[in-house]
Amino acid sequence: MKFENNLEDFDSLGNEHIGTSENTPMRGDAFKLNNDEKIDIIKDDVRHIMETLGLDLSDDSLNGTPNRVAKMFVNEIFGGLNPNKKPNASTFENKYKYGEMLVEKNITVYSTCEHHLLPIVGKAHIAYISNGTVVGLSKMNRIVDYFAKRPQVQERLTIQIVRELQEVLDTKDVACVIDAKHLCVNSRGIRDIESSTVTSEFGGKFKDMGTRREFLDYIKLDTKF
Repeated sequence: MKFENNLEDFDSLGNEHIGTSENTPMRGDAFKLNNDEKIDIIKDDVRHIMETLGLDLSDDSLNGTPNRVAKMFVNEIFGGLNPNKKPNASTFENKYKYGEMLVEKNITVYSTCEHHLLPIVGKAHIAYISNGTVVGLSKMNRIVDYFAKRPQVQERLTIQIVRELQEVLDTKDVACVIDAKHLCVNSRGIRDIESSTVTSEFGGKFKDMGTRREFLDYIKLDTKF
């Protein structure tokens, strides 16, 4: 689908939930400014938005909002843009020779839609089959969190998680399924509060229908304690 450089086409791209790249679009000078400098600039921009909307920023409740939002953008919900925050996913020799798939399910996903900057909230389910190495369980959660903490489309997030684990584990045998609600759909536009979006990426042995079915059956298990 081809888009010309006009606002109507850009709106269409966002409303139709169309992504443009497997990699997060970043400028070459993305890290020219440090975090404090970015916060100072964003703070002024947020203040301008609020003032344009007619809000009285001298009110005690609103006065600190621009600074809070700026810090939240840089340090929290978009912190995954900073490569220095990428988790160090150390691997270990699979000494116990576990040869079946390992599944980490119900990993919480908090992300932000890059089209409207509204939340994406859901669960990620990951599996891999060891090629001689294993990774700490919490590192899988941290990888999800790292790539989620940036403006995203769910398809790209799913692919990025799989590609990262394939590199870390030196195997193609990695799979990921994400089921999430998008507030750009739930709270605006069509305002369908019941719908969710499911995406998947299957690598290596998970392209085999039998292996894929085993993984999907695992994530349907009702885990109780």
